[in-house]
Amino acid sequence: MEANPRSTGRLPAAFLTPGSSSFMDFLGSHAPDLLPGNRPLPPVKGAVEIPHGTTIVAVTYGGGVVLAGDRRATMGNFIAQRDIEKVFPADEYSAVGIAGTAGLAVEMVKLFQLELEHFEKVEGAQLSLEGKANRLSTMIRSNLGMAMQGLAVVPLFAGWDVDRGKGRIFSYDVTGGRSEEQGYAATGSGSMFARGALKKLYREDLSEEDATTLVVQALYDAADDDSATGGPDLARRIYPIVTVVSDEGFRRLSDEQLIGTVRAIHERRLEAPDGPRAALL
Repeated sequence: MEANPRSTGRLPAAFLTPGSSSFMDFLGSHAPDLLPGNRPLPPVKGAVEIPHGTTIVAVTYGGGVVLAGDRRATMGNFIAQRDIEKVFPADEYSAVGIAGTAGLAVEMVKLFQLELEHFEKVEGAQLSLEGKANRLSTMIRSNLGMAMQGLAVVPLFAGWDVDRGKGRIFSYDVTGGRSEEQGYAATGSGSMFARGALKKLYREDLSEEDATTLVVQALYDAADDDSATGGPDLARRIYPIVTVVSDEGFRRLSDEQLIGTVRAIHERRLEAPDGPRAALL
């Protein structure tokens, strides 16, 4: 399936043969070595440090769902990158945040984006949100061999359910097991601390602005206690990635839209350092 410089311009037969609407099935049939989970790993002695990304949080509100992530990637006890991208659009009405082995996770997201686009072009319709969540579950399961060798990818998937008219969140484990979360969710090394903040501050009547404040607050709390999570860095002007998915589709909030929220939370925490509830009162 590689390019042939002497080709007459005709596509290989594989591209013209009717088959599944799944791009992963197509790739598995004609170029299985290109799938991340099928790549053999070279033998190594001792532990190999690979950049990992955390933490991802999500909150539903009346008009949709907010998915956010911090910007830090770590490699052992080192900060490998301070401004990594961890939250991506999956398609027009869904988004995915990555935690785990950074390079493999980004590659999986790109493959997931292509999977959804391929289905839409072949079938002439979008997958349901449930169908998208199931496709991602299959991709994670195919990476189980890598996960058992320490290269795990554990994403958080969220989107607007066009059929039900509401935002929904799905979490996963390394085996591809899928769970729908109610109200809020977190994954990554700082998830335990982020979930504590979400649990205390979540309510069903949140507005989009409230939900945005809540996810930033949760990432602040995770960064307080988890060294692998990077809180908003005012000095370097590095802010969390915050995305919103609603009936109008996916959009990412700009740094200019976030800076007011970040500064307000930062100032309140300086005045009331005893916890997230005190800081938001």
